[in-house]
Amino acid sequence: MRRWTALLVGVVLVPVWTGPAHARPGHLTPAGGAVAATAPAYGNGWRPLAPIAGGPRQEHGAAAVGDKVYVLGGILVDPAGGFVTTDRVEVYDSRRDAWSVAAPLPVAMNHPNVAAVGGRIYVLGGLSAGDSWQALPDTFVYDPRADRWTRLPPMPLGMARGSAAVGVRGTKIYLAGGMRTLTPAPGGIQDTVDTVSSYDVVTGRWEALPSLPQARDHVGGAVVGATFYVVGGRDRGQVNVRDTVYAFDLRSRRWSQRAPMPTARGGVAAAAVGTSIYVFGGEGDHDGTGPDAVFAETEAYDTVHDRWRRLAPMPVPRHGTAAVAVGGTIYIPGGGVEGGGAPVDVNDSFRPYRPVMD
Repeated sequence: MRRWTALLVGVVLVPVWTGPAHARPGHLTPAGGAVAATAPAYGNGWRPLAPIAGGPRQEHGAAAVGDKVYVLGGILVDPAGGFVTTDRVEVYDSRRDAWSVAAPLPVAMNHPNVAAVGGRIYVLGGLSAGDSWQALPDTFVYDPRADRWTRLPPMPLGMARGSAAVGVRGTKIYLAGGMRTLTPAPGGIQDTVDTVSSYDVVTGRWEALPSLPQARDHVGGAVVGATFYVVGGRDRGQVNVRDTVYAFDLRSRRWSQRAPMPTARGGVAAAAVGTSIYVFGGEGDHDGTGPDAVFAETEAYDTVHDRWRRLAPMPVPRHGTAAVAVGGTIYIPGGGVEGGGAPVDVNDSFRPYRPVMD
């Protein structure tokens, strides 16, 4: 039976989930408020999985090697209050529905730019720890067989940023947009960029590419065929969300604009399966009249027909997470359930099912 039980904590009545562990909506925020009041409704392609073993995580990166999903860096709840940036790396085995721990990142970072190429995982910059998160030029490669990180030369001057759209084609990793500074406080600096660059994992060569038509951060990205898609995101602020879809032809090196996403949002998670790109959750102003909030929307972009469709929403709406495809299933570990920072240990998957509305 799935139900909530009220526990008295200090002078606050806190609802606590007492149903199955895999269906748990998440932990409490640092302020002690409940993150959900009802049990999540799974089905229509959604499935609950084993929660992140190390606890709540947000603003992390993720990559898949074989059947395993790696969750890298991000922010954790600080027992002393607020949040702390972590170097933790945890591994989800999609066959066993179980978690393990891998060698930590050499440098703690949040909003890392992460990609898997040739059975290895690359981290190409991110944002730092501290009261104001700054762009890090640090780059590393991880060998899962040896469980070892190797430091690579830093990103060239002017290319460092976190929270970029990431795509892979062949031996090249593409980064679009991102941010150089994020001060996580009301009115804090959010320095969004339009920078686009690529890194060749074989030659170690970085290349500057034509800039995005407009700056974006907290944006979705994926390569389908010979096109790098940059979806949604925001520009200098959590509520300044966008519905744009930019397409970069990797052969002609020209940008074009495609059909807009039905729901403008930033802080999205995105992954490609076949010729479609799936975009999950996000954060921002829903209607231009209120404070930032979290989205439950799941929307899929058909790159062949330049068309969007709406799918079953996230059972636990989140932003600041990552989506990784393993076969035909997309895994979404962690994320935040309130505007700003509110990490949870929720881990679930989505297998493309059928549209709710075309």
